[in-house]
Amino acid sequence: MKFIFTVILSLGLLVNAQADEALKHAIASPDRTPAFVLRDKWRHPYETLTFFGIQQGSTVVELSPGGGWYTEILAPYLRGKGKLILAADDPDSPKAEAVKSIERLQAKLKASPQRFDMVLVRVFAPPAKLTYAEPGMADLVLTFRNAHNWMSGGDSGLRAVFDSAFRSLKPGGVFGVVEHRLPASRVQDATSSTGYVHQDYLIKMAMASGFKLAAASEINANPQDTADHLGGVWALPPGFANKDVDRLKYQSIGESDRMTLKFVKN
Repeated sequence: MKFIFTVILSLGLLVNAQADEALKHAIASPDRTPAFVLRDKWRHPYETLTFFGIQQGSTVVELSPGGGWYTEILAPYLRGKGKLILAADDPDSPKAEAVKSIERLQAKLKASPQRFDMVLVRVFAPPAKLTYAEPGMADLVLTFRNAHNWMSGGDSGLRAVFDSAFRSLKPGGVFGVVEHRLPASRVQDATSSTGYVHQDYLIKMAMASGFKLAAASEINANPQDTADHLGGVWALPPGFANKDVDRLKYQSIGESDRMTLKFVKN
């Protein structure tokens, strides 16, 4: 019995090692957009996804994939073994920006079928359209620097998204959140107009949706970011919202200070 257990354990470690190599391979792929690769030093994709516990056989939902920064890593990594669902903008949205966003994403996926042919795209338009996955089907629901956008509707708007993530996950599934962090000493407005959010607030809202905080990481922390910039977080790279005003200062700070939170559905 001890021998059998040792063999099973060894096989498990081998599978995990192979998955790690596959993830490293996806991150190192020459097919990734060069401008995206330059941001690896700020976004730490390997460490972040490993922290969330991703595996090649996982069913993963990415909320608001934007231009597909993480999609370029997730899709090849999961292709043929797991499943990637992109909860993206509504093509029937009355907002022109949302329509352009989903059109860009769809064009990106269509242009590289060898990477994206197995990706499923579903509508994500909070608070009204949040049925992007069957209840209890996902191993992970991930979102990167989006929570502040859902605060435009106040607590209820953010809760609606967190509730949808909880519904979509299997018991034991992980809700992974990366977000711009507002220092606890700073006052946060209800709609997060600066793009920064209190860490304790996000934890409180996630717990109200039924999640348990499993771990918090400083993987994506940046102590140089004081979170008090003219124009909010968008003053920092890569946005440089203030154009040439204090550009060198913002460049020296780098990208935002970010919390990295791992929640679990019990």
